[in-house]
Amino acid sequence: TYPNPLQDNSAYADVKQYFVHPDDVVTKDIVVRLNSPRGLHFRRAGPRQMVYFKPNEVRACIVTCGGLCPGLNTVIREIVCSLWNIYGVQDVLGIEGGYKGFYSRNTIPLNPKVVNDIHKRGGTILGTSRGGHSTSKIVDNIQDRDINQVYIIGGDGTQRGANAIYEEIRRRGLKVTVAGIPKTVDNDIAAIDKSFGFDTAVEEAQRAINAAHVEAECVENGVGLVKLMGRYSGYIAMHATLASRDVDCCLIPELPFYLDGEGGLFEYVRKRTRENGHCVIVVAEGAGQELVAESIQSMDQHDASGNRLLLDVGLWLSQKLKDYFLKEQKQVINLKYIDPTYMIRAIPSIASDNVYCSLLAQNAVHGAMSGYTGFTVGPVNGKHAYIPISRVTETQNQVKTTDRMWARLLSSTNQPSFLRSQEVLETKMQKESVKMLEELDANIKNATSPVWVGNGFAGMKVKCTQEVNGTAA
Repeated sequence: TYPNPLQDNSAYADVKQYFVHPDDVVTKDIVVRLNSPRGLHFRRAGPRQMVYFKPNEVRACIVTCGGLCPGLNTVIREIVCSLWNIYGVQDVLGIEGGYKGFYSRNTIPLNPKVVNDIHKRGGTILGTSRGGHSTSKIVDNIQDRDINQVYIIGGDGTQRGANAIYEEIRRRGLKVTVAGIPKTVDNDIAAIDKSFGFDTAVEEAQRAINAAHVEAECVENGVGLVKLMGRYSGYIAMHATLASRDVDCCLIPELPFYLDGEGGLFEYVRKRTRENGHCVIVVAEGAGQELVAESIQSMDQHDASGNRLLLDVGLWLSQKLKDYFLKEQKQVINLKYIDPTYMIRAIPSIASDNVYCSLLAQNAVHGAMSGYTGFTVGPVNGKHAYIPISRVTETQNQVKTTDRMWARLLSSTNQPSFLRSQEVLETKMQKESVKMLEELDANIKNATSPVWVGNGFAGMKVKCTQEVNGTAA
């Protein structure tokens, strides 16, 4: 180890206790019962008094993977500027086009002049892609290029890839650090408080909700429907709804909902339009996928990153609402459907996200220069920490519909809790089973072959009866 160049940096001359002690930790759970176990702790992020690398021996690379997210360029800029201006590292490469860029694309040299104003633009100057992860090819390339610091910016799929790279580097015994910067606009990265780009996404979602509200309230029987991002987690939809106060119903992947019957969505929308003259609905893209799948035959497909391809719940729900009001209520609704997904992903980050991205990037550089590897950086209970990548990828962060934040949303929208969704689903399945029994009975009566009746329909009937009323086979 070597003395940290920061101790000679005039910008930090007056900072007291700037260096983080190696034994400083951040606790994962800050609210615990008295006399409970000590619990899980992570190493506190920040500069150490001693560093592992000499600046003139460092060759670093940066790669962005997965979908776009506000703040990507800010993170790239701050990693480059921190390496150059804080530590004096002047050999920084950008990997173009995601993971496959390691072995199929040229690198681009990065310096403070190149990245000077990229934070004002959306997207990523390095380009990105899904998939293309070949651990052995990537590590071979890292080894061939004499790279000893790898900064990987991406979501949970990207971080799983980063962990595989770290394990392979460790297996080969290479002195290479792997640092992850968690990126997901959905805020579904586990262990950390929030991911960068989330605040920008919520802020931009307000524009879409406000537009839907104006459209809905200016016409008779107006319904505004906004689809927001949230494949597995409904954080954007929940926070945008709470911030807006104009939303009448928020649908998220964590809470199943149903359309017909008492306490269903149709009944609630009819009630709100009757009382207020209009209704605004926010739906996360991953909500109601089971209901959509019943109406639309589709294969269970995945994209190159391994994410399940979602059916368009927004278009489906729009048509269902129109059909219900026209056929059941004999009235036409003026429904306006807004999908701002790609507008949100492609914009530059707002001020709070810019500050947050700078902290993430600087702490990632501090960790890598100190010799830590296989970590992701992020805030845990307000304090930045180094978290093992494996810990970040083992679960997903999801909205807890039993906590107080969701209760605040329910009190704001006055929407039904959809607690009977399981009961409604079971009743529907039972009716379908009974209908199936009746069809089987009819088929048995019309059957002519005794072998077919005995081994075919009769066997299916016993099985179906057992499912409906518990009759023993």
